[in-house]
Amino acid sequence: MPNTLPEIQEEVWRRLKPLQSVYLATGEGEQPRVRPVTLLNIDQKFWIATSTRSAKARQMRHNPNVEFCLPLDVEGGNGYLRVAGLATSVTDPETREAIGKQVPFLREFWAGSDDPQFALFCITRVEIEYLRPGEMTAFTFLV
Repeated sequence: MPNTLPEIQEEVWRRLKPLQSVYLATGEGEQPRVRPVTLLNIDQKFWIATSTRSAKARQMRHNPNVEFCLPLDVEGGNGYLRVAGLATSVTDPETREAIGKQVPFLREFWAGSDDPQFALFCITRVEIEYLRPGEMTAFTFLV
């Protein structure tokens, strides 16, 4: 098992696929809201595509503090990756187009990356907490 910070970080990035389901937590007033979402991991940046009218989009615009959790269930135990950061709405047309091309369900819900109902968020200022499956102590680092 890797033990240096660079080795642990490399292990974490190997576990984060380009496209996968995670549990996203947002805030609505004093109430946390958790739901499964599709997360894009592109060049070690995290992206969420959703409708501009969705509750999660409204919540992230009002309070950009978010977390997502990826449960890790492998032989030998359970673990998790928990990521905290700030969700920022992406309005730059070039970025929306580039990321939109990598959203497999884009055309299923929107006319394209320039559709006014398509909301794209980037999660920045990231802190990652990683608990290896079968272990009791988590590693935490900033990205």
